[in-house]
Amino acid sequence: MPPRREAVRLKNARRLSVSSQRWLQRQLNDPYVAAAKAQGWRSRAAFKLIELDDKFELIRKGARVVDLGAAPGGWSQVALARGAARVAGIDLLPIEPVPGADFIEADFMAEGMEARLVALLGGQADIVLSDMAPNTSGHVATDHLRIMALAETALAFACDILAPGGAFVAKLFQGGAEREMLTTLKQRFRQVRHAKPPASRKDSKEMYVVATGFRPV
Repeated sequence: MPPRREAVRLKNARRLSVSSQRWLQRQLNDPYVAAAKAQGWRSRAAFKLIELDDKFELIRKGARVVDLGAAPGGWSQVALARGAARVAGIDLLPIEPVPGADFIEADFMAEGMEARLVALLGGQADIVLSDMAPNTSGHVATDHLRIMALAETALAFACDILAPGGAFVAKLFQGGAEREMLTTLKQRFRQVRHAKPPASRKDSKEMYVVATGFRPV
């Protein structure tokens, strides 16, 4: 974990709303934000994948990686730094280029996207990463349903594009994979685990499902 720093206080805070003050105060005093900036990562989220990869050894040298919801590109950076040979990322938002990665500004559910990504990778993916999350409403049950629907769609996509033995990583909210999704994961992967990397903020409900050993039908 990045070292803690002396707390930083906001200047001219009266000009900001209370919620903006809280967000900015948290950003200024977050050691992961400072470490990401110092190390050249696009966002603090890069450390989540670093920690997951340290724990589960997900990204093999020469791997082909698909990064769903890739903006701003931090996870693609990590994948390349960890030895991936090819990275194809997709997001509805534009992404500044990352040397070694191919980015598509589009919906990953668009028709023909699986074939397009396979062509960019030069073959089926070894790992599909998804750090996607919907905009939160503040209503716990609604937010859980939204992120589960997104994760289930990402899983269906991964099952169409993964090579045998591949891996799938997706963001969920606390409560983990629901029964239907968990059943699919256990049928299609040899091992399914849940993890909350240290870089996830303590007050965040996010966690990740990590599935390895993909078994094609």
